[in-house]
Amino acid sequence: MPRLILRSGSKKRKLRVRSKVSGTSQRPRLSVFRSNRYIYGQLIDDVKGITLVGLQAESKTTHSKVKKADAAFEAGKKLAEKAKTKKIHTVVFDRNGYRYHGRVKNFAEGAREGGLKF
Repeated sequence: MPRLILRSGSKKRKLRVRSKVSGTSQRPRLSVFRSNRYIYGQLIDDVKGITLVGLQAESKTTHSKVKKADAAFEAGKKLAEKAKTKKIHTVVFDRNGYRYHGRVKNFAEGAREGGLKF
């Protein structure tokens, strides 16, 4: 008899978004992770299963003595700059189950201002 797997609401939302969003090497997936302190982003090629560009250490330095919403905007711009160096211009946005509001929205707007199209 198969086991019943119970998932929380956040996992269901994440799986629902991921079922519709997939990245390729020409148009990678921009995945956003939001913790209580920081916001992270990475560009992922789902076909090969690799991360093309990541933003982790830069995100932590961006958050020093700044509001989290403003830091998210700057982190989005930094990720877009790193993507440009790898010649990536268009992406698919994966909000990772979070509402498109607040820090996630600021991150996306910063990435758009930095030159990414999605």
